[in-house]
Amino acid sequence: MLRPAHVLLPCLVAAGLVAQSGPKAAPAMPAALWTRMTEDLTRMANEVDGRVGIFIQGLDSPETFSLRGDEVFPTASTIKVAILLELYRQAEAGRLRLTDVCEVQSRDLVEGSAVLGNLAPGTKLSLRDLALFMVVVSDNSAANLLMDRVGVEQVNTTLRSLGLEKTQLRRKMMDLPAAQAGRENLSSPRNLGELLTFIHGGKVVSEASRADLLRLLVTPKDGFLTRLLPEDLEVANKPGTLAGVRNDVGILFVKGRPFVLAIMCSHLRDERQAEAAIARMARRAAACFELAAATSHEGRVFGPLLVH
Repeated sequence: MLRPAHVLLPCLVAAGLVAQSGPKAAPAMPAALWTRMTEDLTRMANEVDGRVGIFIQGLDSPETFSLRGDEVFPTASTIKVAILLELYRQAEAGRLRLTDVCEVQSRDLVEGSAVLGNLAPGTKLSLRDLALFMVVVSDNSAANLLMDRVGVEQVNTTLRSLGLEKTQLRRKMMDLPAAQAGRENLSSPRNLGELLTFIHGGKVVSEASRADLLRLLVTPKDGFLTRLLPEDLEVANKPGTLAGVRNDVGILFVKGRPFVLAIMCSHLRDERQAEAAIARMARRAAACFELAAATSHEGRVFGPLLVH
């Protein structure tokens, strides 16, 4: 059951998930910190036996970093963020309600459905239930049912309206023939990072929808960005995996310097190597942003640091 917006929003504001009005933008990070971090990330990415793209965008600060950020990669399940956004947009427009019920039948099930595959045929779930399962456990049947409800072309229309031209939803989850025919779901690290930036900025959906959408994304899940990060650091992320592909994109709510991090990896010989690299790169980036937020201009550290 959803908490009322007047209860949920103050909680998320306190947790740093909702931007408060009129915040003072953080100054640019000291060049020495930024250069060292970007050099480290480049080295870590190039050590992976495959292709790695990275995009970083400060949300309350001006930093931006891109390594192959405009190259196109298979999205795997990170495309589900776009489906999630379209669901909330259509709910606000009155085209559907998050409380609308969908009856799950055996014909709706595809591989990679840890929740829906274990439900009795005929089980009724709300659209928000499906969104929860799609995001938190990456249930592919839940994603396909939501795609049927919101429409593939409507998702792509919204993406184009946001200028995310390299992001395309072209097939349902686990549709191998479509993928083999060249209809892979695609995006770039920059596009996925910008998608999260739009969501965080509150200009795509209302504050209430934004808060609930982030509530789903911040729910802990089995991803890669968070593996080496402290539990106290809030992360709103969505990982994705395919054979030879490992991705994770998210908002890291570092106190004083939240930022978006999108890492996409393809052509992998060793998928576990890439998973470990994503975790190390996330920790390195978070440590840099946290240090910049916790220090004076001259470099004195104020307060404890979470990321080590």
